[in-house]
Amino acid sequence: MKKMLSVLLTCLFLSGVTLGDDVVFSKVKVADPTGKQVDARLVFSDTNKNVVVRVAERDFVTVPYDQVDKFSYEYTKKHRITQGAIVMVASLGVGAIVMLTKSKSHWLYIDFHEQSAPKSVVLRMDKNEYKNILEAVKTHTGKDVEMLQDEKGKKKAAKPAEKPADKPADKPADPTKPSDPAKP
Repeated sequence: MKKMLSVLLTCLFLSGVTLGDDVVFSKVKVADPTGKQVDARLVFSDTNKNVVVRVAERDFVTVPYDQVDKFSYEYTKKHRITQGAIVMVASLGVGAIVMLTKSKSHWLYIDFHEQSAPKSVVLRMDKNEYKNILEAVKTHTGKDVEMLQDEKGKKKAAKPAEKPADKPADKPADPTKPSDPAKP
């Protein structure tokens, strides 16, 4: 029995390796035309060389790897004001507590072009899958993901700001303007 099980698992593993050119992430959401978030699947297909977003077994967006301009990642936190207000109708205390909690979201922006027209799609990633998705972007498309905000919600700076040179205290900032006579 154990030998048959190991043979079966080996066959499944090998078939998954040889046929597994598509990497699928099923815990993503995308906005539908009404603005409501719906469940979707993100597929990296190496056989077709494209990224596919599928909603209800239909292709919502298909982007060939060579038409992707960039991938961007953002982490957001916001208070649950609307949900708290709804809960507050039933229970004042529980609604206030819900308003004080924060929802945390991981977003993936896919910017691409279709016949020289720029387009984009925004996906909300699950907290348990977002790191794997970010790795898959690099692995399958060869493109780096631009970090708009890191996991702690801190904005990433494009370049560090340069510090101004220290000025001597006895010289004015602008030589054309006289120094302030009120200062000793």
